[in-house]
Amino acid sequence: MRWLLVGALLGLLLLYPTLATAVAAVLVALLSKPVVVAFGLGLAVRLQLPRMRRWAR
Repeated sequence: MRWLLVGALLGLLLLYPTLATAVAAVLVALLSKPVVVAFGLGLAVRLQLPRMRRWAR
């Protein structure tokens, strides 16, 4: 599913070259906010951690 979305985005960027500047502007705006970057990194790390089934006593 993720690769379909990436492919669709790349297809749109090839069809509409001006869309690339809009996507770049949105990415720069998001990456300029430290809270958004920290949240994204925390979410990425959380997905890699194994889930605990229950608390150890």
